[in-house]
Amino acid sequence: MPDTARTILVVEDDAIVRMLIVDVLEELEYKVLEAEDATSALTFVADSTTHIDLLMTDQGLPDMKGTALAKKVIDLRPQLPVLFASGYSENIDVPPGMHSIGKPFSIDQLRDKVKSILD
Repeated sequence: MPDTARTILVVEDDAIVRMLIVDVLEELEYKVLEAEDATSALTFVADSTTHIDLLMTDQGLPDMKGTALAKKVIDLRPQLPVLFASGYSENIDVPPGMHSIGKPFSIDQLRDKVKSILD
């Protein structure tokens, strides 16, 4: 994996779904940080030594909605792009400047969406 690999923080409470997303992103040569809930994700975001290029979060997390997490993340890191992944993406009120992808998504859809955000 090149040192220039972009880092994606994946927040997903379903362990199997999270593992699949992480596997795909790592195969695409991204560095991946994993969080199972918003509290864990905020620990990464609050640590200024942790480099993150993209936050990818599920909307339905056990401790808060993905949109609420995104607002907290943007308070800490205003430039960080956010990608919501949800089976109910049409029901998410995606804040301006943020992105969404509907579940289930293909590997190609995920790759193209992430590339379009990071490039």
